[in-house]
Amino acid sequence: MTKALLPVVDSSSSGRSLRANTEQLQQQNANMKALRCFCVCFLLKVSAGFGDLRRPENVSMDSLNTRYVLRWDWPHETAANQTVTFTAQYIREFRSRKANYEKYWTSVCVNVLEHRCDFTGAELHYNGLFLLRVRANTSQQSSGWVQIRFCPDEHAALGPPSSLKLSSVKEDLEIIITDPLSSTNQSMKTLLDKRLNYLIQYWRRSEGPQKAKVLETKNNLVMLTELDRQTWYCVRVQSHDVFHNKSSVFSDTHCTRTEGQMPYWQIFLYVLISLLLCLLLVLLYFCFNKMLSLLKNTFCPAVHLPDHIQELWLSESETPQLLAPESPESVCEPLVMVSAELDAVAVDEHSNAGEQDSSTHSRHSSGDSGVYSTEEDSSHRSTTHADLQMSSRKHGVELRDGTLRELCA
Repeated sequence: MTKALLPVVDSSSSGRSLRANTEQLQQQNANMKALRCFCVCFLLKVSAGFGDLRRPENVSMDSLNTRYVLRWDWPHETAANQTVTFTAQYIREFRSRKANYEKYWTSVCVNVLEHRCDFTGAELHYNGLFLLRVRANTSQQSSGWVQIRFCPDEHAALGPPSSLKLSSVKEDLEIIITDPLSSTNQSMKTLLDKRLNYLIQYWRRSEGPQKAKVLETKNNLVMLTELDRQTWYCVRVQSHDVFHNKSSVFSDTHCTRTEGQMPYWQIFLYVLISLLLCLLLVLLYFCFNKMLSLLKNTFCPAVHLPDHIQELWLSESETPQLLAPESPESVCEPLVMVSAELDAVAVDEHSNAGEQDSSTHSRHSSGDSGVYSTEEDSSHRSTTHADLQMSSRKHGVELRDGTLRELCA
């Protein structure tokens, strides 16, 4: 009979291998703990670095037609003594759904100091959908990203017509509207397809835009009809997107006057106003003359002084002057009364003629009566002589008064 041989196991070798495996497992656990601690510390440090630098605030897109400018605010007092810059990027929204979408971000502004970034040159498609983001940077750390969603067709403001021309055609007004333009001087109508309309407001210049009439059209050439002749009208236009129901600001206001024959009532009114103005001018003219005459009579009366007073008053050569007492020399000349003697002779002749007439009359009367009156003749001569002396004295006094200033030179 054959006996089976059983293997003999060494208990000492198996114990050593078990201890080695146990030590190896412990070493691996220690390494894993160290790795975990390192990762946790790294993440805490990175998160602490992000928390120290504030992120931009109030991020928004300022856009008009196809001009896009990203703006933001940032509280710079949180990073004193540090130079802070900003980085802005964009990506198409459909690419952000991919797993490795980070590589699709496109930077437009890198480490700029301004709180704005111009995306106009990025050529964002007007009907596309994009994600925009911005963050703050320093030499040691960066803030977190601030992201917004932007669709130009929906969010961009629509501009007014680029130009407006207004002209009068008889009794109507012709309006020529030029489409708003993009950043590349392309008509916005090509981007908006058939959604671009124009809202036209027109009103009489005397009434104001509060009573304006509104006309909506898609055409660039519009004719306003049923207007008053020879009347001033003002027009302004705004663009309107029908799909998104957004409108632009109004264009500049243009005014012109319609042509055509003037109404008869208006002609009559102008004539009446002209007549009233003429009547008013005539009335003002007479009132002015009356007032001028009154002032002239008040300050310059028509009463004139006698001639001899005016001569003494106005003539400097005949104005009485006092002799200067301080004058050391004075020349006196004798006064010759020639005019008085001549007057006396004239008076004597006149009296003689009168005596002759009276004597002749006396002779005739005495011839009738036969008696001559000698006494009456002598008394008449004495009276005439006395009157002659009195007249001579008066004339001498007047002459002395008149020639007083010629006594001394």
